[in-house]
Amino acid sequence: MRKVQSQFGDGPLQQKLLVDDLQFLSDAALDQGGSGSGPNPHEYLGAALAACTSMTLKMYATRKAMGLENAIVTVDIERSDDVEKFTRDITLVGNLSPEEKARLLEIANKCPIHKALSGEIQIKTQLVN
Repeated sequence: MRKVQSQFGDGPLQQKLLVDDLQFLSDAALDQGGSGSGPNPHEYLGAALAACTSMTLKMYATRKAMGLENAIVTVDIERSDDVEKFTRDITLVGNLSPEEKARLLEIANKCPIHKALSGEIQIKTQLVN
């Protein structure tokens, strides 16, 4: 997997994110002291889950020749009592049987980001000179 790098951008809280030659921004909303120039880190976390879910569903449905035309995945994250609560809504578009829909729901829970977020996570932090 490619490394992700973050460094200060323009404005009070904007961050420039780099993945090889890809560049994008993260920021805080105006009411949180940022300039609103990009998704905040929690929104990127939700985006990772949403994108991984729809990619996983597309790969599976294609391999199984299912009539899935689109998978629209919406993720909302709320923090309550020091717990991050993810709500993931999935809309399946296409000619699918009830059995195929049920199987796709099972597959959604097997996407790598879902597994990472619901499993044990270890973060090693070190200063580099």
